[in-house]
Amino acid sequence: MRHANQATRTSTGRQSAGSRNTSQNYQYIEGSAVRKLQTASARRAPQRTVSRSQTLRRTRIKAVPMNKGYIAVAAVAFVIVCSVLIGYVNLQSNITNHITTISKLESQLYEMKLANDETYTKIMSSIDLEEIKRIAVNELGMKYAKEGQVVEYTGEGNDYVRQYGALPE
Repeated sequence: MRHANQATRTSTGRQSAGSRNTSQNYQYIEGSAVRKLQTASARRAPQRTVSRSQTLRRTRIKAVPMNKGYIAVAAVAFVIVCSVLIGYVNLQSNITNHITTISKLESQLYEMKLANDETYTKIMSSIDLEEIKRIAVNELGMKYAKEGQVVEYTGEGNDYVRQYGALPE
């Protein structure tokens, strides 16, 4: 047991492990004297004023760039970005519409080619060349060409030849 006249010892140490903030130091007294601990509200009061002043400074610093010029530039940038995005969406829509139109036209072309091929096949199968020959010779009086009547002429690469005068013999 300690005597009343024994010197009391003062030291600083960390808060107990169960407390929330373990980085703060507090002062305690050992010895026969009763311990006097600082209350939590007494310790935290100066910190709140410091944090409030820091918060006010931060708020002021953050509020400084928000002047009328900054807001105007931000609004113009926002309008430009919106107009570019609307233009992009419009172009995408136009491309999609063109693709669907092209696919419809391609399907129509394919159907028309099929119909054309079928019609050509029907026409070619319905033609009787012997009947045409009989009508041309018997009813219209056409005759086969003789050896001296056929003249061959070579053109300059055109698909057909137009005769504007008599052919040389």
